[in-house]
Amino acid sequence: MSPEVSAPPPSASPTLPDTTEALLERFRAVRAFSERMCEGMEPEDFVIQSSPDVSPTKWHLAHTTWFFEAFLLEPHGTGYRPLNAEYNYLFNSYYNTIGEQFCRPRRGQISRPTVREVFDYRRYVDEHVEDLLRSADDSERGARIREIVLLGTHHEQQHQELMATDIKHVFSINPLRPSWRDAGPRETSGGVPELEWIEQPGGLVEIGYEGPDFHFDNEAKRHRVYLEPFALASRLVTNGDYLAFMEDGGYDRPELWLSMGWAKVRETGLAENEWERFDKPLYWFRKDDRWWQFTLSGPQPVDPNEPVVHVSYYEADAYARWSGARLPTEPEWESCAAPEGIDEGVFSDTFTFHPRALSSTAERGRLHQMFGDVWEWTSSAYTAYPGFQPWPGSAGEYNGKFMANQLVLRGGSCATSRDHIRPSYRNFFYAGDRWQFMGIRLAKDAR
Repeated sequence: MSPEVSAPPPSASPTLPDTTEALLERFRAVRAFSERMCEGMEPEDFVIQSSPDVSPTKWHLAHTTWFFEAFLLEPHGTGYRPLNAEYNYLFNSYYNTIGEQFCRPRRGQISRPTVREVFDYRRYVDEHVEDLLRSADDSERGARIREIVLLGTHHEQQHQELMATDIKHVFSINPLRPSWRDAGPRETSGGVPELEWIEQPGGLVEIGYEGPDFHFDNEAKRHRVYLEPFALASRLVTNGDYLAFMEDGGYDRPELWLSMGWAKVRETGLAENEWERFDKPLYWFRKDDRWWQFTLSGPQPVDPNEPVVHVSYYEADAYARWSGARLPTEPEWESCAAPEGIDEGVFSDTFTFHPRALSSTAERGRLHQMFGDVWEWTSSAYTAYPGFQPWPGSAGEYNGKFMANQLVLRGGSCATSRDHIRPSYRNFFYAGDRWQFMGIRLAKDAR
């Protein structure tokens, strides 16, 4: 194990839960939530890898456990012995300073350790983490231990979201189109409010995180950005909105598309797997002369009032051009995101894992659905903020080295934990990706 493995230095320490017991409670709750997500799954469900971007559920459960082992127990535990030294190779994702990694597109080929053995691995590491955390005193070492435990819980919450998106892809390619969990009766939406443009004055604004609470290194430093006056759409783009784009030949009009997006449309137009075709959102299909979509509760009719989900940046940008608007920039989005809006969204805590239609009686003249439901594409490249400093050691590989050729998404989704998101949170994906819960909010320049 590399001696470079470390967490943020004490000088950058986040505010930790008030007591060791409070941090232990968070650790247990996050670890238990991952396993609660697996209730009802069969062993066969844990091991499938349906595309190179998707990881088996078993791998996520093991990798999040390995994270505590590699970043906490081995460098900071006294006399800790790994349950199996080979797990460092099998379950290391991309930390080159720690060691070599098993080939990502082949994770579904690993039959051992078994699902049962992975759960045993979780029990083994959890026991050692709790013992180490209880022993942490007020020294610099004790502070470091608590920081890594907190970081590890947020890292696991990110993988909980990936577990939901990955098992959705796994189940979607099965001709039986199984249900991961019964979400219960869907709410009947009575229409959505007409889209309004909420004008913003622009000017000098501040974005980025500044404060003592937990945040990732890519959210700092807080800095000033000058914005021209603009307007943001009051709500998300709905399925009905997007259907109008499709019915107007949106996927057949090259003038609407970025060059690489149009190439994607042409390349995948005849793909054998219907999910891979760029002629509709991911997971949509035709049945009985109507549109359906695959959800984690099985196939459901497309509700025109729900937010459109599983669209790539290319599709979001083409839709925005078709509608005479554009996508917001990252600073525009954050300058409008009030923390109190987090309470309005649909998050993973509901266990529905599907966005909800905005109420037809929603208050007019204000922004809705800024948090939860779907990640919102921005037009901003994922790059470093002024003054950005990656965490030292192996933790510095967490975000900084991916700052090339990706775009920022904001706001969280129905697969995000409510206590994991904040206005400054930066997610990032490649322009062609769409298996995450990705959606659209429009912006435009002020008149």
